Amino acid sequence: MSKNTGVRAQQADQTRARILQAAITVFTRDGYSGGRIEKISAEAESNDRMIYYYFGSKEKLFVKVLEHTYERFNQAESTLKLDPSTPVETLRQLVAFVWDYYVTHPEFVAILSIENLHKGKHAKQSSELRRLSGEAVGVLKPIIEAGQEQGLFRRDVDLKHVYLMIASLCYFYNSNLHTLTSFLGQDMGAQGQRQDWLAFIQDLVVRGVRVLPNATINTHPVQE
Repeated sequence: MSKNTGVRAQQADQTRARILQAAITVFTRDGYSGGRIEKISAEAESNDRMIYYYFGSKEKLFVKVLEHTYERFNQAESTLKLDPSTPVETLRQLVAFVWDYYVTHPEFVAILSIENLHKGKHAKQSSELRRLSGEAVGVLKPIIEAGQEQGLFRRDVDLKHVYLMIASLCYFYNSNLHTLTSFLGQDMGAQGQRQDWLAFIQDLVVRGVRVLPNATINTHPVQE
């Protein structure tokens, strides 16, 4: 590869990345329908032709945005130092990570909400989301299995159920933050409210998987 070819490839990667980030910004702000190509090209300081050249269409661009938001979540999660030998503490750590990610990445919440409004039609077009979701669920497996081996966690726990419990407890609060604030008459975005909810859901998740005192222990292994 010549030097000029390498420079052009680098410039192309930078352009794609800039357009992708601009698309995230515009879709988060204006939704899918309002996220027009001309808005995205202006945000990226590019032009409409480049978006079509690199991504093909607005729909395909949104598929890439969806994949990218999940990929960034998985990358952040992969940097965690999770110690399965202390499963209770580690499960609480994982819940805190997911919660903090939702709080500090409102674009993640927005993109998921947009896709659900469109009944997952873009997700269905992605060949990557199944792999990405598998990675997210897979993080739980060694933690739950370690807890089972230590006699702390139930043997009949379904990993998908634990994942859904954590995701829903973190997502609902943040996706409905403004309506909850109005409905409950409290600022649910306040730091104290958020800290209280995090402490509550950490306890809730741990209690959901722990062996209850005097309970009959199911010997079935963890379900994937």
